[in-house]
Amino acid sequence: MKDVIIIGGGLAGLSAAWRLKHHDLLLLESEERIGGRVHSERRGDYWLNWGGHLYAGPGSATDELLTSVGITSSPVPGTLTAMSLNGKLLLKGGVETYPFRAPMSWKSRFALIRAGAKVRAAVIRYGQIAKRKPGEDYRVQQQRILEFMDDRTFTDFTGELPTDADSIFRPTVSRSTGSPETITAGSGIGYFHTVWNKSDGLGRNIDGGPSTLTDTIAKELGESVQLNAKVIEVFQKKDSVEVKYTQNGVEYVEEARYAVLATPATITRKIAKNIDSELGEALDKVTYGPHVSAAFLTDETEPQVWDNVYSFATPKRAFDIILNQTNLIRARETKRQPGSSIMTFSPGESGSRLIDKPKEEILDIILRDLDDIFPGFSDHVVEARVNKYPFGSAYIFPGRAELQPMLTKPDGRLFLAGDYLGSTYTETAIQSGFTAAQDINSLLGSEISQELTTFSHVQPEVYMADGS
Repeated sequence: MKDVIIIGGGLAGLSAAWRLKHHDLLLLESEERIGGRVHSERRGDYWLNWGGHLYAGPGSATDELLTSVGITSSPVPGTLTAMSLNGKLLLKGGVETYPFRAPMSWKSRFALIRAGAKVRAAVIRYGQIAKRKPGEDYRVQQQRILEFMDDRTFTDFTGELPTDADSIFRPTVSRSTGSPETITAGSGIGYFHTVWNKSDGLGRNIDGGPSTLTDTIAKELGESVQLNAKVIEVFQKKDSVEVKYTQNGVEYVEEARYAVLATPATITRKIAKNIDSELGEALDKVTYGPHVSAAFLTDETEPQVWDNVYSFATPKRAFDIILNQTNLIRARETKRQPGSSIMTFSPGESGSRLIDKPKEEILDIILRDLDDIFPGFSDHVVEARVNKYPFGSAYIFPGRAELQPMLTKPDGRLFLAGDYLGSTYTETAIQSGFTAAQDINSLLGSEISQELTTFSHVQPEVYMADGS
């Protein structure tokens, strides 16, 4: 019998495995690659990216994991507030100047100024609410963040806006995979806090690309990681957990003392056959939106308008944001090298419009928009690929805070981990994986101690040389 079985080889499952690696463990990943929605590939000094791209800094669980694994991250050097709107690129200047510089009607301009002032004030409040207090358990902090402006949607907070004003807010808010009409005002404000205050919280890139982290962990875990292993059911017994899965057409049954379910809420609900009923009801309420990501490698030799920009918000496009994945390299160069790595991200509503289309058609649609924003872009593309994630991210909807105590409570020998357990995505994934591992480490330690104590109290039988 294994000590622990971890189901799901994304960031949450790998984080749990890293802290449990000294035990007899098995990690089951249903796909043919490790990492889940963390997915990058090296191309020389550059990397193509289709998944999580910003990571938390010093003092975070992310930083703790990176340091222990031996992976370096660096602050994002470029601006996160560039925008392409109605044919104009806004590359510099504070966001408070955009209502006066972006091409739009005066009605939209005045509406944007009013709504922007409300958002700015709320961002300041969010920063105060979200700041972790000395010695505070992260779960207390997370509950406070989820409860911030939890009783209304972002649209309820800003009011209905004219098209151009709405289109400026929407790309930032929709990164959650929800929409202004479905996510809480607090979670929408949190996104603006991240973009406007990149030095706080999320604002770092992993050197070499995000998969550097997940691949390194997987290599260290070795044969404990099994790919193409699709779990059919998880059944909790009194003294163990039974996991049934298929791999390469063969069905297996493994038993362990404990299990970590590091799968999306919908998958966890499906495979955990005798999970607590209240926990099951909470999992049923977790709501996801899709991601569609595209990565492009280019071969241009001249400086480009995106060289000093990390991200462009792109209202009214097939994607909500453009991410310059060579920005970290550009900042370190003494002479600009040829080519770039560009990522487009279509979450929520924009992802829903694309996800059922063939990948070739999606690339054509995205490239038309990129050519419109950066004339001649497609002429320099040497590699392009689309990835689809139907369960991209879980978004925070009004009332979501009420589910948190149930979602984060262990169920006997079952422990949950995943980014849906909070509001900070990659940081939540890592922190929840760490927490599950810590609980299991403690329980395993207690069981082993009890077994040793029991063994030491068993009196050995003594036999004489003649067998009597």
